[in-house]
Amino acid sequence: MRKYGTCFFERYAQISLESLLGDDYSCLLNKDRPDLQSPDGTSMGIEVTRAMEESRESAKLLLKEIAGITPMDEDREDINSIIENGYAFGLQNGRYIGSRELDYWALALPMRRILESKVSKVSCGLYGKYRKMGLYVFCKDSLSELDVLKTCRYTLDLQEEADRGYDMLYLSEVSCLHVCNLSDGLSDSARIQSIPIPQEQRKEFYLRAVREDLASQD
Repeated sequence: MRKYGTCFFERYAQISLESLLGDDYSCLLNKDRPDLQSPDGTSMGIEVTRAMEESRESAKLLLKEIAGITPMDEDREDINSIIENGYAFGLQNGRYIGSRELDYWALALPMRRILESKVSKVSCGLYGKYRKMGLYVFCKDSLSELDVLKTCRYTLDLQEEADRGYDMLYLSEVSCLHVCNLSDGLSDSARIQSIPIPQEQRKEFYLRAVREDLASQD
């Protein structure tokens, strides 16, 4: 039975960026260090991670929210076909979840700790040197406008003295993507763009990411 690999979430992130922000993100390749990167290896790199409570239940709930799943979806043909391919994580009564995707989410850290870890890694050159470097964070908890602003400021504080840092911060709270431009500091909230992601669009992103991931395994 197939299981989710971490590349599923990276594909989901890339699909959401391309769909919501345009063609600049369409060419990104799913590699490693960073997870998404431009073909030339120098223009753009984006690391994908998650910030949430460290628990099995949180992992299951976030995955269902990402997929835009509701109880009425249980009889849908496209959802059933995913289940048959081993991609079910709890689409039927929330009872089942594959081991690899659960391991991925179980390693998640709360926002402050994940930012500290990722800023440390980019500053020491672990992800290479890109002209534009971004951090995409899946968030289980809802973020207020103030939460987003505080997260941006904390990231800037962490990388203030570093030679390398993140130019962009993408905070995905499932139903909304907050796009934060950190390249010249954060003088006001106008540098933060919040883009709603309706349930049907989340479902579209999810199904496309699953199908692309399955195709890459054939």
